[in-house]
Amino acid sequence: MAYDEKLADRVRHALGPDDEIEERKMFGGIAFLRHGRMFVGITGDDLMVRVGPERYDESLRKPNVRPMDFTGRPMKGYVYVAPAGRRTAASLRAWVTLGARFVATLPAGKPRRRRTPRPERGR
Repeated sequence: MAYDEKLADRVRHALGPDDEIEERKMFGGIAFLRHGRMFVGITGDDLMVRVGPERYDESLRKPNVRPMDFTGRPMKGYVYVAPAGRRTAASLRAWVTLGARFVATLPAGKPRRRRTPRPERGR
């Protein structure tokens, strides 16, 4: 499944320059992580947002939001936001900020081993 590149650019713009943000291709889309924790991602034309368990029910009551059911089962604390729910720059920024603020409350993720070794310098 491809992901919406224009939406990815809009997310990057909403985040601004931030050395703590990592982009990783995952689940046929792209995910944005801070300290190893995903807080927002894109699959197809859906925006995935990690809102956390405390904001989950509140987020689901908003228009154009549904449970994230990537595996066929809803994942508590994660939602999908349809295009109409993040049409404006302000609405997209609000969702991105909500996800980023939630992962800021979590301990850093474990560093992942690289699949391919980095080339040595000077060679």
